[in-house]
Amino acid sequence: MTFDPPLQSGQLISRYKRFLTDVQLDNGELLTIHCANTGAMTGCAEPGTRVWYSTSDNPKRKLPNSWEIAESPAGHFICVNTARANQIARELIEQQVLAPLAGYSRLRTEVKYGEENSRIDLLLEDDEKGNCYIEVKSVTLLEEREGAGMGYFPDAVTARGAKHLRELMAMKAAGHRAVLLFMVLHSGITRMRPATHIDPHYSLLIEQSIAAGVEILCYRPHVGVYGMVAQNFIPFESGHL
Repeated sequence: MTFDPPLQSGQLISRYKRFLTDVQLDNGELLTIHCANTGAMTGCAEPGTRVWYSTSDNPKRKLPNSWEIAESPAGHFICVNTARANQIARELIEQQVLAPLAGYSRLRTEVKYGEENSRIDLLLEDDEKGNCYIEVKSVTLLEEREGAGMGYFPDAVTARGAKHLRELMAMKAAGHRAVLLFMVLHSGITRMRPATHIDPHYSLLIEQSIAAGVEILCYRPHVGVYGMVAQNFIPFESGHL
């Protein structure tokens, strides 16, 4: 996935009202840009952070610029636009890069499913392999409380994420394949765990999902200001309740 046109940068002044970000450009100009991330963005949104943003040519947009990448003081690149997680996941699956998810003949997005009024992020279908339901989550929280490179999800209590885990367990019980795909969009994260210290209920559901046969995959694409490309899977460590 390539950012086209190329991203521009500035320095973060503040993020407020969840969706708004004030940035100071290198020429001193102040700019308000859109932030698509509704999470806590811990470690990604401190004043002074280098912000990389895209520009849309859609004339109907009130704010044409969107925050894409945060460059941390440690030099890590973090994709904070949560919509990119689904985009890069779909692209890598279609390219047959993610081996555990390869070999399906059809891919659909945002398909209604389950009993809790949900839409699956990615649905893989194949006449021989059957259906594979994939929920995609964006991981950006790096906390080195339990060792260098440790990432966590979620970064805030997530009722929506809990609903998705229940839906995946139901799909598995119905005989389908069910996958929780963590897309790790932080270049400093090398392994991850459920954030028990933030949302213990979600962590409990993770354990129940694993016991029910839901697969947990963690993939870290290479994140940079020019785009994102394939890199590697990283370990997921559960059982820390």
